[in-house]
Amino acid sequence: MPPAFSAEEKARITRQLLDNGYQLFTRQGLRKTSLEELVASTGMAKSSFYQFFDSKEALYLELMRRETGTVKKKVIDNALRATDDTREGLRSFLRATLDELTANPLWRRLTTHPEEMTAVARKADLQQVTAMADNPATALVHYITEKQHDGELVDATPEVIVGVLQTVLLVPLYAERLGDPGDYPKIIDLLIDIIATGLTRNRS
Repeated sequence: MPPAFSAEEKARITRQLLDNGYQLFTRQGLRKTSLEELVASTGMAKSSFYQFFDSKEALYLELMRRETGTVKKKVIDNALRATDDTREGLRSFLRATLDELTANPLWRRLTTHPEEMTAVARKADLQQVTAMADNPATALVHYITEKQHDGELVDATPEVIVGVLQTVLLVPLYAERLGDPGDYPKIIDLLIDIIATGLTRNRS
């Protein structure tokens, strides 16, 4: 019979699991993180983990859920939708997202290891992932669909446009291969301008 935890113990252990998950997932990833590592500092048996989360993926999803509102506000509300100019909105979105990836290890991990998001969606409820409140990815697709309807963006599927935007977000992984470090900010600025210009239609 599984041990009974008091409400205070449940709250403490949940906080510890979330803290442990954040540190481990961002450092070594979902697949390499074991249940033993997740429960190591909680003082409970590995089998008791399932009284708190259905799986490692469910813990990962909860960590994402807790950050989505903040991330969406920064990259969607305060950047992408902060202007009526679609081209400038895309520029602001890319810059804000690059800043967020620098400051936020969990979102950087998801961007650089998309297979982990796939694993979470497969093990958790896919609808729960895509319908997650304040999901920045969902908000981006809505924006693209809306702007295409208004004739502001090129004719391509939203998935293709998202993929093009994601290529910019992968550039920091190869920054050391791009020549003089002093040129890196100029490279990023020019790339963002080229992408934003290439995806949007000229207003006539």
